[in-house]
Amino acid sequence: MDADNGIGLEQARVSTRLPAQDLERARRFYSERLGLEPAEERPGGLLYRCGGAEFSLFQSAGASPGTFTQMSWRVDDIEAVVSELKRRGVVFEEFELAEEYGGGRTRDGIVRVEGHFPSTGARADFGAWFRDSEGNLLSVGQPVF
Repeated sequence: MDADNGIGLEQARVSTRLPAQDLERARRFYSERLGLEPAEERPGGLLYRCGGAEFSLFQSAGASPGTFTQMSWRVDDIEAVVSELKRRGVVFEEFELAEEYGGGRTRDGIVRVEGHFPSTGARADFGAWFRDSEGNLLSVGQPVF
């Protein structure tokens, strides 16, 4: 660890953890609805890998309140992804977006969210949100350049 560069977290890989009250129910959802299979398993946990990142589902007596996005996938064609997920039984949230994000209402589960981090080169995102079998709020997003 270099004292001038902090504690080294900027070099560490990030991995998301999502609670599951019923791990087998969650496994079925991620397999049947999202087309994902665990890369590894351990008692009480399932590890998934997507696009060079990873997330895990862990057996938990607690649950997420589902009031915020816990994980998102960046996709190239959000309409195609949302259409396929709907075909697989995923239900997308319909809502009115807050004014600070451009306002607007979801159409077929998708809404344009204004603003983006400058380093991405994008002006906005198209986003769509859904809940997994455990109530975790997930999303797919497509940058608008």
